[in-house]
Amino acid sequence: MRLAELVALLSLGTDLGLGQPMEHMIRACLIALRLGEQMGLDESERAVVYYSGLLAWVGCHTDAYEQAKWLGDDMAVKSDAHYAYDFGHVGPATAFMLKHIGGAGRPLLERARVGVGFVGDGRRALEALAENHYLATDELAQRLGLGADVREGLKQTYERWDGKGAYHLKGEEIAVSSRLINLGDVVEVYRRTGGIEAAVEVARERSGTQFDPELVDTFCAQAPMLFSDLDTATSWDLVIDAEPSLGPMLGADRLDDALEAIGEFAELKSAWRMGHSRGVAELAEAAARTVGLPEDDVVSLRRSALVHDIGHLGVSNTIWDKRSELTQSEWERVRLHPYLGERMLSFSDVLAPLGATAALHHERTDGSGYPRGLSGVAIPAAALMLAAADVYQALIEDRPHRPARSADEAAAEVRAEVAARRLDGDAADAVLQAAGHRVRRRRERPAGLTAREVEVLRLVARGLSNREIADHLVISPKTAGTHVEHIYTKIGVSNRAAATRWAMAHRVVDSALHR
Repeated sequence: MRLAELVALLSLGTDLGLGQPMEHMIRACLIALRLGEQMGLDESERAVVYYSGLLAWVGCHTDAYEQAKWLGDDMAVKSDAHYAYDFGHVGPATAFMLKHIGGAGRPLLERARVGVGFVGDGRRALEALAENHYLATDELAQRLGLGADVREGLKQTYERWDGKGAYHLKGEEIAVSSRLINLGDVVEVYRRTGGIEAAVEVARERSGTQFDPELVDTFCAQAPMLFSDLDTATSWDLVIDAEPSLGPMLGADRLDDALEAIGEFAELKSAWRMGHSRGVAELAEAAARTVGLPEDDVVSLRRSALVHDIGHLGVSNTIWDKRSELTQSEWERVRLHPYLGERMLSFSDVLAPLGATAALHHERTDGSGYPRGLSGVAIPAAALMLAAADVYQALIEDRPHRPARSADEAAAEVRAEVAARRLDGDAADAVLQAAGHRVRRRRERPAGLTAREVEVLRLVARGLSNREIADHLVISPKTAGTHVEHIYTKIGVSNRAAATRWAMAHRVVDSALHR
């Protein structure tokens, strides 16, 4: 796949963290690119605008726990800080701090207590935000193989024309890519929420303070053209097509590394979750090999596990880091995160199958899971394995509301979930075995079928076509057909009707219904 797709994917996570709808940063990048064309930027300069634009604010979630601690809902705070206030003036900066210090919406006494603490530790923590965000973004850019010019542009993301930014660069000392994306980011929000007139007005208000005056003049003169087709066309397709020159491609090895980097980067949002996705991926991969899933399925499952929790970026740290019981409304926001992750991955044709599996990691076989409430054979084998691995890995990690369980305690809780028919028994056994626990001997399946092959045979017996089987298992129709033909050979039949009779005779269908 193209590197541009992964970078654009990360920008969708940025949108969630900024409290904006997905594709906001994509549209901001398109505006900056179009404005850059009006300025006559060459291809190399446009490439810097492209990659640094999509990644401009990607590091803003990396210390969201600090933001939530001192200011309350980190997503609301970032939305206000980025768009509603011009921090170049004392009045707006003071109004922002009065609104958020101690956490808007918290009880008055709690706000006062947090506000007192902010005078010392909190103020120092917030002063270090820009540096922390840049360092995390720079490390990610290195892992993705982006060049030094892009990394320098990202370092200047937090600069202002008036010199009141993170590193106090001023005027034309600031890279043109950073000046362009800072303007594009803000005017995109104002145009979407208030129309072109609102975008032009905010650009003029902040000309000479936050924004380059010359860029503002060009923008105001060309605003209708710069915003053209952003509402009628798919912004994702537009930005992928807009990648300057022939963008780099990622092979299988680099894709694995990049997905691991993305999964780990998303975990920086909450210190409680760091290392979780890699642990789940290792468990799920080992478990899948234990039950004999085909190599392609093992690779897909591992990749899904690496990014299964990227939807966490769309939920505030006031929820993830809460030490007491969640309210019903907070739980509803939690239940959205698998869906948000799937939506992010769905923008890419290559990554969409990974998202379809990742989205099911909180589904339960009794139908009590989320976000879809699937049950039984409606949950693919890979998702059953991912769910069991996710539960076990989470149990052996600290969480704000409980300490980590020992390995034996975690295994006991997983078995209790199986007994309650919330986790699949075969998947749980495979995960526990991969984690080093002794498990009951797995029952022998007829004709030596693997768990995956049994699942495919059950779908055949239900009358599904190869295409329908492919849709259910999130694989290609060609791969589904290969699985079906291989199963026919194993069980000694030549067609679907015979396979169905064989499945019924060997109680494969019955076990699917009553397992």
